[in-house]
Amino acid sequence: MQWRRRGLLMVALSLPWGWAKAKQGDAKNVVSVGGSVTEIVFALGQGDRLIAVDLSSVYPPEARALPKVGYYRDLSVEGVASLHPGLVIASDQSGPPQALQRLRDLGVNILVVPDAPEVSALRERILKIAQALSVPQAGEQMVANMDEALGKLPALPDGDQWPTALSVMAHGNSVLVAGAGTAADAIMQLSGVRNVIQGQKGYKPISAEAAAALAPDFIITTPLSIQAQGGEERFLALTSLAGTPAAKARRLVVMDDLMYLSFGPRLAEAVTKLREQCHRYDQSS
Repeated sequence: MQWRRRGLLMVALSLPWGWAKAKQGDAKNVVSVGGSVTEIVFALGQGDRLIAVDLSSVYPPEARALPKVGYYRDLSVEGVASLHPGLVIASDQSGPPQALQRLRDLGVNILVVPDAPEVSALRERILKIAQALSVPQAGEQMVANMDEALGKLPALPDGDQWPTALSVMAHGNSVLVAGAGTAADAIMQLSGVRNVIQGQKGYKPISAEAAAALAPDFIITTPLSIQAQGGEERFLALTSLAGTPAAKARRLVVMDDLMYLSFGPRLAEAVTKLREQCHRYDQSS
């Protein structure tokens, strides 16, 4: 940790005198931390204010070209501070906490926004970001459009008619399934898809025996997981998935990574796609 302390001291000494005071409240040079946060900034038409983002900010494509300040759960204090941002907008899942505190100690203005996978939290997130960027009306319009799109979705069938699914992240040798409290689980519920993982929070590994016993109708994943395994064939052949009815019948739904895993402004689009993919099959056949 000694090198981190030295690095932090060097950053502090390199900051121009009076920098923190001059930059406080300046929302022109913005660092966005969290994929959903970045997507909202762009959707508000304010992407040109961004000077850096975190590694989870992969949408829209313009975000990928911006400098990176680490992953949102493992921020680089030195990386953020060296950019002299007027404002950092961060998901409340960002951290670690000591990194955010170090940035505050350096005078960095940080706005933390809620990131729970709930529609009410998404509305609040949009409105707070819009307010911080001085475009409150654009935020209100975005929320109104989102609510209208969600309101137009067809009514769902009774719960006992919902197809079942296993939501999987498979990066490298790690195969994790989504439980309660995740964006994947929340989107599944809004889509009328029953998550076979019950009584478990967050992402956890699963055995081949457990997955087969849960017998999901579908496996839901993302392009990054497919790519990490070398394609759909290898993904479905994973030991923990191969014995499931979904893998045997090749009932695989591939959702855009950020749209499915971040509970962001494309929520209605994510729900629509998942409904179309999972309700088009006759589960009695």
